[in-house]
Amino acid sequence: MGKVIAIANQKGGVGKTTTSINLAASLGVLEKKVLLIDADPQANATSGLGIDVETVEIGTYQILEHSNTPKEAIIKSASPNVDVIPSHIDLVAIEIELVDKENREYMLKKALEEIKEEYDYIIIDCAPSLGLLTLNALTASDSVVIPIQCEYFALEGLGKLLNTIKSIQKIHNPDLDIEGLLLTMFDSRLRLSNQVVEEVQKHFNDMVFETIIQRNVKLSEAPSFGESIINYDATSKGATNYLQLAHEIIKKNSK
Repeated sequence: MGKVIAIANQKGGVGKTTTSINLAASLGVLEKKVLLIDADPQANATSGLGIDVETVEIGTYQILEHSNTPKEAIIKSASPNVDVIPSHIDLVAIEIELVDKENREYMLKKALEEIKEEYDYIIIDCAPSLGLLTLNALTASDSVVIPIQCEYFALEGLGKLLNTIKSIQKIHNPDLDIEGLLLTMFDSRLRLSNQVVEEVQKHFNDMVFETIIQRNVKLSEAPSFGESIINYDATSKGATNYLQLAHEIIKKNSK
C-alpha cells in the first residue's frame, strides 16, 4: 500500500516544489516506485521534471473533477521509477468549481483509491495556500512534510498551518501525521540560518528531520533544465541532501 505524503506550507518560496521533485527523484533512485502529483496551478513540479505544461490535456484538474481517472493522467518522467500526474493553469478554477460539490474535500482521496496500491510513495506538491486544493491534498494524505526556510520569517504562519492540520485531523482525516519539519535553504555562513535551526529544533524536537537542505546553486538551476537534482548533478550538495532525506523517510516508514 502506497504512502501518500503531502508537501505543504501556505508560505511561498520555502522549497515545496524543489522538495517534491527531488524527494520523488531520490526515492525513485532508491528503487521505490513513486507518483508525484502536481496540485499547484503554477505547475512548477510538472515543468521541473521536463514535462511541457502546454501539452497537458489530462491532469490534476480532471482528476479532482472526476472527469478522468488517475491512470489516464499519469505520465512517465525521465527520472527512474517516477510517474507524474501533471498540473496546468486551469487548476486555478477548481476551488470555485468544487465549492458547491458534496464531499468536496474528499475528491482527491477518492480518485487515488484505485492507484494507491501501485506505488510505494505518492508525493503531492501543494499550492502555497490553505484553500480547497491543499485541503484535498491533506485529506488524501497519510502524512505531511512541512518545508521551513532558514530565514527570519520562517516560523510566521507555521502556527496557522499546524492549526489547519489539527482541524483536518479532527474533521476529515484522523490518520494524518506530520512526517516532519524540513529545514531548507540553509546557509551555514549566516548566523540567522543557524539561529532559525536552533529555534525550530528547540520548539519541535523530534518533529524536525535530521536532514537539512543547504542552499545550493545547482538546486536552483536544475528546474530550468527540466531535471531533478539527481539527474542534473548527482554529485552536488543538493543531491546528497535529498538522498539523505529519502533514506530518512524510508527508514522512518520501515519501522
